[in-house]
Amino acid sequence: MDTRAVNKEMALISNVLAAYTFIADHLERAALFFVCGVCLGLFLTLLALVVQISCRTECRTGPRRQPRSRPRVAKEDGEGSNSDSDSDSTSDLSARRHRRFERTLRTNVFASAEELERAQRLEERERIIREIWMNGQPDVPGTLSTSRYY
Repeated sequence: MDTRAVNKEMALISNVLAAYTFIADHLERAALFFVCGVCLGLFLTLLALVVQISCRTECRTGPRRQPRSRPRVAKEDGEGSNSDSDSDSTSDLSARRHRRFERTLRTNVFASAEELERAQRLEERERIIREIWMNGQPDVPGTLSTSRYY
């Protein structure tokens, strides 16, 4: 073997032993660095997930188109066009979200009329149970007895 390779291997072993000795001498400091590293990694992972989810909902639609329902009117004076354009883009975004929400409400998620009827009956049953539960509760919270026998 070459003497350089032996020296590199010895340096690696020496560095590992030095790191182990430092960690053994300073346990609290090493644990603090480890926990900080884990927290930073979790924070960066959470940040990446938030960015991915927000981009998935906003960027997937492709290039933004102007809505056809309201054509833009050119300003005569040009005063306050910056603040108006900000409010327009905000209202366009909220209008787009509202239309998307209405579209999801109008779509029929049930394959047959049987499934729709079954879902309506289940929803009615849950409403009745909720009403019974709410009407059966005492009006004053302090009057509830812990005894099983009244």
